[in-house]
Amino acid sequence: MKRWPWFLVAAGVLALDQGSKAVVDLYFAPGDGMPLIPRVLSLLRVHNTGAAFGLFPEGTVAFVVVASAVTALLGGYLLSGRAHGLCGWGAALVVAGALGNLLDRVQRGYVLDFLALPHFPVFNVADSALVLGACLLGLGLLRRTR
Repeated sequence: MKRWPWFLVAAGVLALDQGSKAVVDLYFAPGDGMPLIPRVLSLLRVHNTGAAFGLFPEGTVAFVVVASAVTALLGGYLLSGRAHGLCGWGAALVVAGALGNLLDRVQRGYVLDFLALPHFPVFNVADSALVLGACLLGLGLLRRTR
């Protein structure tokens, strides 16, 4: 597969992440929210200085270093032309998610989370891309080893 579709996917997900965060930043103060689908999905503005789901708060510098390394390694993988199938899709999503949260940490000093499900930590589009991308990468690697 050509390389540009992976970067198109990554750019689209990154744009969706940053655009949604800009809207939340404009219309919601920290702690403010509103239901989107009652008892299922709400918007709730949260400032996350930790890792995914608020783990390891105050680790901003380490997270910037890790996100930069992951983005560089997977970006290089996508550029190499070796990315195919699930691994390519997964790498593109992880790159987009890592960049989305990296931009937040560098620009804001925290990650802006805003999607709230009952009994689940608040998250954002970049977090979703990271989780889905990691799952696709894992599945793709498992399929390759068989």
